[in-house]
Formats: sequence, structure tokens, C-alpha cells
Amino acid sequence: MLESVTGWLGPAEWQAVRLSIRVSFWATVASLPLGILVAYALARWEFPGKQLLNGLVHLPLILPPVVTGYLLLIALGRRGYVGQYLEQWFGIVFSFRWTGAAVAAAVMAFPLMVRAIRLAVEAVDPKLEAAAGTLGASRPWVFVTITLPLILPGILAGSILAFAKAIGEFGATITFVSNIPGQTQTIPTAIYAFLQVPGGQEAATRLVIVAIVIAMAALLLSEVVSRRVARRVAGS
Repeated sequence: MLESVTGWLGPAEWQAVRLSIRVSFWATVASLPLGILVAYALARWEFPGKQLLNGLVHLPLILPPVVTGYLLLIALGRRGYVGQYLEQWFGIVFSFRWTGAAVAAAVMAFPLMVRAIRLAVEAVDPKLEAAAGTLGASRPWVFVTITLPLILPGILAGSILAFAKAIGEFGATITFVSNIPGQTQTIPTAIYAFLQVPGGQEAATRLVIVAIVIAMAALLLSEVVSRRVARRVAGS
């Protein structure tokens, strides 16, 4: 199966697919702990600035992706407000590198992840958590033993949706890290590049098909995994 796909795709196209999967994987994994924390905070806690946090989390869904990419550039670029110190103190550079593409994808996919997990947390009866607390369990232990297993379907669904969203990210990525073949050129930016040159339509079409297949597979997998985990949790 893999050999047939690699034979169907050209070297540049296959390179873009591999980089997209790498970027999306790390974007999802790196943002998951923060996504769980933010989703739980929005669902369970009351604190000053809660609505502001909620707005900031969902802002990438409303802003043009190019604006988000530009904000990342001025914040995390080599001369950015934070980026210059990251490079100077830790040698970390995001702009025009695949790690920057992962950051851009994570930012754009984060709202979908948080929303799915938040809905899962809100579906958990707070009385279950309160009952465990009255028995002497600490809040972290209650979360690990009670809340986390119950929201696992939401976590998995949110992670898969975030991965699919990261695969399709274009505007923020090309603004923040440009479109460098082999370094920052993902599936969407490769499609854009192929459409700018004569004879590139066939390669672009193949990548469009790959993007559709990955997105549909992610959506179906999210549904299947969520249902299976939910049944196991309900039966335990």
C-alpha cells in the first residue's frame, strides 16, 4: 500500500505529505496538555478573565489565518518580541523552520481541540467529582481517577480533529515560515506552489486527493474511537 502511494506521488509531493504528518503530529501532541488544562478551566473554574481566555482561545477561528501568522512572526520570529530571546538564550528558532510550521498549526487547531474536550468535561456530572472529594481524594487525584477516564472520548476526538485541522493549515503557516520545499512546505503550501507553475496541476490534484483522504479518515476515526471508548467507560 505504501509503495503504491509513494509511486503515485512524486518526490516533492511525498516530501510534503511526510512533512505535513510530522508537523501535525507534533502540533497535536505538544498542545494536548495545555488543551486539557484550558478546557477543564473553562468548564469547571470561575476566575477573573475567564471570558477573555475563552475569546483568546477561539480567536484563531475568527481572525484571517494570515493575521495569525503575522502575529506569530512578530512574536516568535528571530527579531520578534519573544523569538529573539528564545534564540539568544536557548538557541530555539521557529521562523522558517518546520517547528514553526508546527507552532502555527497548533495555534490554528487549538480551538477545535479545546472545544471538544470542554464539551466532554461539561458532560461529566460534577457530583461524581464532589463525592470523590468528600472521601478525602485530592483534586489532582480526582481528575486522574474520575474525570480523565470519563473525558477520554472527548480528548481523543479533539486530538484527531486538531490533527486533521493541522494537516490543512495554510495561511498562518505560509506567513510565519514561508514555503520552503523540504523544510516548511506542507500539503496546502505545496498545492499552492504547484498551481503557480505551468504543468503543476496534476501534482496539485494528487495532493488534493491525499488531503481529502486524510481529512475523511481523521473524521471517521474520531467518530469510531470516541464511540468505542465511550462504551468501554460506560461499561466499566
